[in-house]
Amino acid sequence: MAIQANPLQYKQASAASRGVAEEGPVRVPWLFAVLGTLAGASVFVIYRWYQQTYSFSVGMDSFEPEFQIYWMRLFYIQMSLITLAGAIGVPLLWFTRPADPMAMPARTELLVYYTILAFAAIASVLVVAVLGVYVEADAAWHQITIRDTDFTPTHIGLFYFAIPLALVGLVLGFVWIHTRVPYFVKRISIPLALMAAGPILIMPNLGLNEWGHTFFYAEELFAAPIHWGFVVLGWGLFAIGGFMLQIMNRIRELTTVESPVRT
Repeated sequence: MAIQANPLQYKQASAASRGVAEEGPVRVPWLFAVLGTLAGASVFVIYRWYQQTYSFSVGMDSFEPEFQIYWMRLFYIQMSLITLAGAIGVPLLWFTRPADPMAMPARTELLVYYTILAFAAIASVLVVAVLGVYVEADAAWHQITIRDTDFTPTHIGLFYFAIPLALVGLVLGFVWIHTRVPYFVKRISIPLALMAAGPILIMPNLGLNEWGHTFFYAEELFAAPIHWGFVVLGWGLFAIGGFMLQIMNRIRELTTVESPVRT
């Protein structure tokens, strides 16, 4: 609790912080975080089951008719849906932004930050799952099978689902936060920008990787030079620390209760 030396300063203290204190604490959406984690994990578990079931039976040769049915249809469906989500979501968020986002009540703003933390908790579980299962599976797949085209069962799940999904989600979050949350409306969060840029900047290296492996570079070791550009995505994820510091700083401001000094 911060103590002010002058009672007048207490009267001029942040109405936002007093409003949060007077109306009671804002609850963290733990249920949302748990349900979101379970939903996201269910999607990736089902996807992984699909890969395990059909990769070795109809996923070894992309020139077979069965590959077009079981894998390329999946590719077209998920890429279409993810692209539509970004193409519709970004303009929708921009053109429906509030006229005065600075008028957001303190309790609502605090709930927004708690919700962002819930999303971060969900993403932390899914990122570990993708890195620990899908990325490793992709490397193992190419080390034991023949690469015939850029479209393989593991690539369709990793490069054409997980990474584009993260890209669209981060871009939508970036636009939403900077058009609606008072703390970020008149500024740009550099850490959040770096996080959103990670999946975007990895795309050119993805193209180089596939072109190189198809025409002149057969090595599939993670440490191969043609894979070095993939660290951009990891570096982008490191920026979450800076974004969390920004969030925590604003939460501290909203929840600090200032009291006058008794004389």
